[in-house]
Amino acid sequence: MAQQILARAVGRRKEAVAQVQMIRGSGQLIINTKPAHEYLQNDSCAILSVQAPFDIYKKTNSSPNSMESGNGSVLSTMSTELNSIDTIIKVKGGGLKGQAEAIRLGIARALCSVAGANNQTLTTKEVSVDLNVSSKENTLNTGLRKQLKDKGYLTQDSRVKERRKYGLKKARKASQYHKR
Repeated sequence: MAQQILARAVGRRKEAVAQVQMIRGSGQLIINTKPAHEYLQNDSCAILSVQAPFDIYKKTNSSPNSMESGNGSVLSTMSTELNSIDTIIKVKGGGLKGQAEAIRLGIARALCSVAGANNQTLTTKEVSVDLNVSSKENTLNTGLRKQLKDKGYLTQDSRVKERRKYGLKKARKASQYHKR
């Protein structure tokens, strides 16, 4: 009963580390064995942040200028494929906002690899039929990656908490100076 893993990716932010797996399923988003809205405590900002890469994936695959009348069935199967993919996430460390940003980075990376895998399987099937289809799929994959990169979803935020220095209370906070 082993599931076929379509993509794996890791996202990091501050102390949070999110491991993302995409498998065939019914389109659920599960974080640490809980539904996403339950785990993120119905925080609309965090939920929208996590859903943003999926929205871009749907827009890129259903854009009218990328669909041709003869090859619409190939692209429509790619757009409906997102509804048949379960996203299972294991996240630990940090706070809720850092975890949400780590999850977003992991999902964006996983979607790029899923689109790349779709691109490879479709081009190997379509090479003998039509070479123009493979070039359209290639531009579809690079278009997804470019849009995710432009929005900043593929960029890891490297800022972390500064370490505490000796003689100080925190990283920069010193005790109050008194003259007498």
